[in-house]
Amino acid sequence: MPHERFQFTGVGGHQLAAALDTPDGPIKAYALFAHCFTCGKDVLAAKRIAVALAAKGIATLRFDFTGLGSSEGEFANSTFTSNVADLVRAADHLRETRKAPAILIGHSLGGAAILAAAGQIPDAKAVATIAAPSDPVHVTHFFKDRIEDIRAQGEGEVSLAGRPFRIKREFLDDVAEQNLMAQVKQLHKALLIMHSPTDDTVGIDNATHIFSAARHPKSFVSLAGADHLLSGKQDAAYVADVIGAWAERYIELAPQPAADTGTAPRNVVVQETRAGKFQQIVTTGPHRMLADEPVAVGGQDSGPGPYDFVLAGLGACTSMTMRMYADRKSLPLDRVTVTLTHSKIYAKDCEECETREGMLDQIDRVIRIEGELDADQRKRLMEIADKCPVHKTLTSEVRIVTKAAE
Repeated sequence: MPHERFQFTGVGGHQLAAALDTPDGPIKAYALFAHCFTCGKDVLAAKRIAVALAAKGIATLRFDFTGLGSSEGEFANSTFTSNVADLVRAADHLRETRKAPAILIGHSLGGAAILAAAGQIPDAKAVATIAAPSDPVHVTHFFKDRIEDIRAQGEGEVSLAGRPFRIKREFLDDVAEQNLMAQVKQLHKALLIMHSPTDDTVGIDNATHIFSAARHPKSFVSLAGADHLLSGKQDAAYVADVIGAWAERYIELAPQPAADTGTAPRNVVVQETRAGKFQQIVTTGPHRMLADEPVAVGGQDSGPGPYDFVLAGLGACTSMTMRMYADRKSLPLDRVTVTLTHSKIYAKDCEECETREGMLDQIDRVIRIEGELDADQRKRLMEIADKCPVHKTLTSEVRIVTKAAE
């Protein structure tokens, strides 16, 4: 996916580092993502979700809060309130330079911040939280043994996720004063709550509190088996899939180009997503899909493999050709199901093949024909299957011309 890095000015006057993942094509909508406490915009969950949403046509902005990642300022000087203000600044920046975000997404404490900021971002229509606490004060549980010292001394160093951070008394006072559930009750936006029932960092009861406080439309999705940081690639992909599908009901999508009704062949563009070793985004006209390899060979299994697409093309063409013939001849054909398998065989085992040495590609195609058809009609339909254009292409001499792009 195209990836743009830039800076914008936060509420404290510091330059905050941001990244915008955009689709390689028309943009349906913009989203704003808030990462977890002490994380950064490039934490795996944020990056994977943003890239997956971009593949669905949703441009997603993520940024480092003050003092984190590549952003300026001191983390110790930030508070929950300043983080909320910076989210509003990020939305303003999108509105001024591109288009205001229609979707707000927050992970962990970022989810609480998104809920608090949502009322100040009027353009947003849909809000999604992932493993979010129902009260920002929850974050202080991670250094509860240091709270008294911080209050007494004004600040203190704590260890979070194995890294040292300085926390000030102002931060403790700020989270203690938040009334997040009152803001959730006045949200007036569609809300999606996603949480793992086995999250041992932010318990599932937090999702219950948020859901109970919110008004409809509200939805809950269980992230069964996922950990708090969504460290599993498949979990982040699932979250993006659900958010993308859910949000379409509530946001006004940008109009997409009209379908091409011409007869000229259209391009198929395949490009690396850089989200995995083999993952590709395949685009043809208005259609977008992922291609990948199985986990066993180093892929993520996030989409069909190259040979899967070849078999799919042959299967689709076979079924379509049989349907066209049946309709033209008014045959009572109810349904065609084509099952295909690709394998390698020894040339010497193929009596009708011209090649006599080495290995050959073999495609086994099993066709199920449903309908009140007699034996002659079924036989003719099976003959028609071999006349589909893709079948002819695969069994004829194919010339592939390759050249470097300008």
